[in-house]
Amino acid sequence: MKSNPVNSSTSQIDTNRLADFVLLTQRSCILNLSSELSKGNLSFPQFFLLTYLSSEDYLTMSAIAKKMGHSTAAATGLVDRLEKLGFVERVHAAEDRRKIMVRITSEGSAIVSTMRGHIASELSSIMADMDDEEAQSVAVANDAIIGKDLQ
Repeated sequence: MKSNPVNSSTSQIDTNRLADFVLLTQRSCILNLSSELSKGNLSFPQFFLLTYLSSEDYLTMSAIAKKMGHSTAAATGLVDRLEKLGFVERVHAAEDRRKIMVRITSEGSAIVSTMRGHIASELSSIMADMDDEEAQSVAVANDAIIGKDLQ
């Protein structure tokens, strides 16, 4: 990489350079994802919902709508399409059978796992061209982001 996101004189992350790194990495991953997702007739919002569901036991429709930034009706349509593909299922909540919960199926989990593998491979390829200082700056930024609620 040509620019180092760490300002060595202050050991602070240069946010403009880091933003460039994030945007370029995102573009590369999106191009890879786009090609892979089109094979399974899966949209980006559907994939992102699957990634949310893969880290939760289940989500309610209102929680899905909030996480996705959609109305409940739009979230319902998203879940309908994923359910038809066999990637999610609806179940009734044990404490209140009127409440519908959505959870990922093993097929949905397999898609997420495969795509995470593609993303990890793409990131490895990008980071292979970095020197130790550049890789360390990315690790520092990653550590700062982990645990933040980025909704």
